[in-house]
Amino acid sequence: MGHVGDTVACRVCGGVVEAFLDLGAQPISQRFRDPADGSPEVFFRLAVGQCGSCTMVQLCQEIPREEMFHEGYPFRSSGSRAMTGHFTAVAERFLETELTGPDPFVVEIGCNDGVMLRTIRRAGVRHLGFEPSGDVAEAARAAGVRVRGEFFEEATAARAAEAEGPADVVYAANTVCHIPYLDSVLRGVDALLAPGGVFVFEDPYLGDVLARTAFDQIYDEHFYLFSARSVRAAADRFGFELVDVERLPVHGGQVRYTLARAGARRPAAAVAELLEEERSRGLTDEAVLRGFATRTARVRDELVAMLTALRRDGSRVVGYAATAKSATLLNFCDIGPDLVPFICDTTPAKQGLVTPGKHIPVRPPGEFARPYPDYALLFAWNHAEEIMSKEREFRRAGGRWLMYVPRVHVV
Repeated sequence: MGHVGDTVACRVCGGVVEAFLDLGAQPISQRFRDPADGSPEVFFRLAVGQCGSCTMVQLCQEIPREEMFHEGYPFRSSGSRAMTGHFTAVAERFLETELTGPDPFVVEIGCNDGVMLRTIRRAGVRHLGFEPSGDVAEAARAAGVRVRGEFFEEATAARAAEAEGPADVVYAANTVCHIPYLDSVLRGVDALLAPGGVFVFEDPYLGDVLARTAFDQIYDEHFYLFSARSVRAAADRFGFELVDVERLPVHGGQVRYTLARAGARRPAAAVAELLEEERSRGLTDEAVLRGFATRTARVRDELVAMLTALRRDGSRVVGYAATAKSATLLNFCDIGPDLVPFICDTTPAKQGLVTPGKHIPVRPPGEFARPYPDYALLFAWNHAEEIMSKEREFRRAGGRWLMYVPRVHVV
């Protein structure tokens, strides 16, 4: 299942989901391997489709959550200066707006290493994080954050509500789109949220993914690609209302959605504006989605042609940042160590391992300058500004950045 034109049942409404882009056989995106490990890898078919009823864009095959989020899960939210600042601002805004009552309480789904909740804790506000990935949950606890090491779903949320009482805010960043069982999550929020509370979540935005041809935003963890229209439809099914939307520049373009209980708050004008923009752009039109698939194939062909030409000319190309997104790109484009000999990454847990599927070695960032390559293929393009300002010496040495979003180009 998963080839273009194939159909599956929508995980939100049960409608018919038709695949519009097939990115081929893909490994688990964060499952980096020891080079000596000869055991078989888990592969799945990465195809994405849209529901003909509620318009929710989703993967056609679900990956068991334990395969992705486990003790050794390597991603740390606080690894980027820009993202740490982003989450501090989120916490401060909640403290000023929603958490002003006598005994406010905030819950975060997928709190990672506690980067947002640390600010809440310092303010002395009651909080609770849900984080099933063991090592990052430990990092949050070490920072004094209260964490439940379990997945957020209806049953675990109900237990938390019983123990802690209702939450004024339930928040999630780059997490809700990871969870296929959105119905259970929304029922869990229903069990936990105070009558006047809000459920706020931010995730990659379908509109930005399509506009940028950012097909690498599609990988095992990103089960859904939300739009205002599909989020509103999901909210309506579970007694909620979409009351605010906010465009965010982080991670290559996201939207922060605010849900409240139906009728509890007056929707902001921004909701109608974004819905209208989506309608006028034809965001859910089959032709627009097929056009995205065509541009994706073009990026693949042009990138492989450029890397092949650079190798032929004797230019050295090194990868920069072994992101989850890079798994989609490398495996869809069939780029291996012959074209990109290694990738530099700052995450100690990934260094000395090889990338999932294509087995490109991951090396510490110090290797980048010994000596500098001619070209660096930037996988963390959503952090381009921060990375390029940190690597000014690379440019001074004559190095060029190779980018593939929104098209293949050299910077």
